[in-house]
Amino acid sequence: MGRKLDPGRKEKRGPGRKARKQRGAEVELARFLPPGKSGPVRPVKEQVSPQKEKRAVKAAGQTPRGRSGFSDGNSKWLAPAKAKKVSSKGNNVELSSDGEVEEGSWEMEDEDGSSEEMVDDYGASSSEEEELLPIEKAALKQKSDRAGLSEDDSEEEEEEEAEEAVEEASRQKTGQKEEESPDLQLNLDIDEQFKLPTNEQIERENILFPPDLHIIHQRIKGNMEVLQDFVVKREEGRTRQEYLALLRRDMAAYYSYSDFLLTKLMDIFPLPELINFLEANEVPRPVTIRTNTLKTRRRDLAQALINRGVNLDPLGKWSKTGLVIYDSTVPIGATPEYLAGHYMLQGASSLLPVMALAPQENERILDMCCAPGGKTSYIAQLMKNTGVILANDSNAERLRSVVGNLHRLGVTNAVVSNCDGRQFPKVRSCRLWGVLGGFDRVLLDAPCSGTGVISKDPAVKTNKDEKDVLRCAHLQKELILSAIDSVNAASETGGYIVYCTCSIMVEENEWVVDYALKKRNVRLVATGLDFGKEGFTRFKDRRFHPSLKSTRRFYPHTHNMDGFFIAKFKKFSNAIPQAQKESAVEAATPSAVPDTIMEPQPKKKKLEGSKIDKEQKPPQPALKKKHSLQAQRRPLKA
Repeated sequence: MGRKLDPGRKEKRGPGRKARKQRGAEVELARFLPPGKSGPVRPVKEQVSPQKEKRAVKAAGQTPRGRSGFSDGNSKWLAPAKAKKVSSKGNNVELSSDGEVEEGSWEMEDEDGSSEEMVDDYGASSSEEEELLPIEKAALKQKSDRAGLSEDDSEEEEEEEAEEAVEEASRQKTGQKEEESPDLQLNLDIDEQFKLPTNEQIERENILFPPDLHIIHQRIKGNMEVLQDFVVKREEGRTRQEYLALLRRDMAAYYSYSDFLLTKLMDIFPLPELINFLEANEVPRPVTIRTNTLKTRRRDLAQALINRGVNLDPLGKWSKTGLVIYDSTVPIGATPEYLAGHYMLQGASSLLPVMALAPQENERILDMCCAPGGKTSYIAQLMKNTGVILANDSNAERLRSVVGNLHRLGVTNAVVSNCDGRQFPKVRSCRLWGVLGGFDRVLLDAPCSGTGVISKDPAVKTNKDEKDVLRCAHLQKELILSAIDSVNAASETGGYIVYCTCSIMVEENEWVVDYALKKRNVRLVATGLDFGKEGFTRFKDRRFHPSLKSTRRFYPHTHNMDGFFIAKFKKFSNAIPQAQKESAVEAATPSAVPDTIMEPQPKKKKLEGSKIDKEQKPPQPALKKKHSLQAQRRPLKA
């Protein structure tokens, strides 16, 4: 059959192993030595390839054999030289530190007594040993030790030694790189100090070339180090504002934020914490679910989901119903347990407002902005389907999801309504208000700019400006006054209002709460949550009520949940302060806010327009007057 070709094995070039192991050359060479000279003779050089022969001939300045131009003058060059060992301490071959083979110190003497390099029959000098590879030199080192071994053993040893030599060479190279890298890094750290780029350099980066995110990231790091120790590391002649402006520009380019939003965030967070907040917004929050205790227990639900291939854990010690999902082999929103209403897909931060509200059984609860129904169903779960929950939302399309979730989860004590929350206390003439007679507790999850849920909606980074924030703040002020007016302060178990937003802006949180404290007979109480950061009592040039320390802020980079703000009020009087009635009404009217901030309100404009027509416009025909009176009466009849 023959041997199989091993493609991974490379055949060595040059003379074979048997040719290299022949030791008869020393005897033949001794014939040419003069008599009386005895001693160890250096082994003859192995057969040289034709290429090496040509190089040796060229180096000696002679013409190669077998060509024209060969003369008898070269006979001296062809004559074998005599070997003389100057100092011999054994024939052990040693490998010097520089990688050359040392075998004592051999010197060749010709008949004239001059010392020359030994040459073989082909004219190759001993200087060719320098051309040997490190592997060949290492092989020569063990040549004497292999003299008594068989051919098979010697071949195996040669292969092993060759592999070891290659490994040692690679280790030496890597060791040199590792030794050089710390020095290079130290030199970079010493030499490279952060310097502010000029405006021309920044414009050149933005116009001529696309922005290099790696360069921007390194510049952000260097700028942060300077700002943390500004007095020592700053560049002479540069102000702190210049560093901050560059940092804001770089972070806006690196994280894709608008300049307005990044300026607001820099006012809220310290610089190291700001970087953590921006990085946390690039990572989605973990998927969490809430167990519906109206139908099952958390332990049974967890076991059922684990059997379906879901990897989960309890949400935390602060929640008795939450579960966090790491990964799943089945879609979480389509399992039989989900369709049966055993759990609700809900963010961890959405559980906190209901926990702060702490609803009791047989109470009357108002969820003023209820869509999509997660908080409403959690309230019904805590009340064990007792009492009454009024789930209200101004968007009729979003109420469809509320109705579906309430049916799926088995909620039976909820009434769904579609009303404007700002007008809610004014509908006391309706039958529902007459039956309820006021609410024990109100939950207001107010519409906001969404700066706390950027990981879910990255469009918030660029599509929000100052007008949007002020418009939301004005709407929130109207809603919180309406929520306070809807609560009955004489309730035996309640009289509480929980205000929450998924925003981290001060204008939408502390500013609105401080406004409510001034306009209504309420006070802030503890939320009952053991974690979370305290709200601001001062922000830039504004000073808020000291009791705002009892409010709580939640951030994605510290609590691994969506950004949230929660405040809890206790109403101690149903009366509205007389001195503040007129100012409260003015604040609720469009004239108190610039026209660019207010949203269109057709009903109010009609009423105001009719009043203006009565007071300022000249009298009109009787038919038109009757028509205007009917327009005023229609909202009251509805």
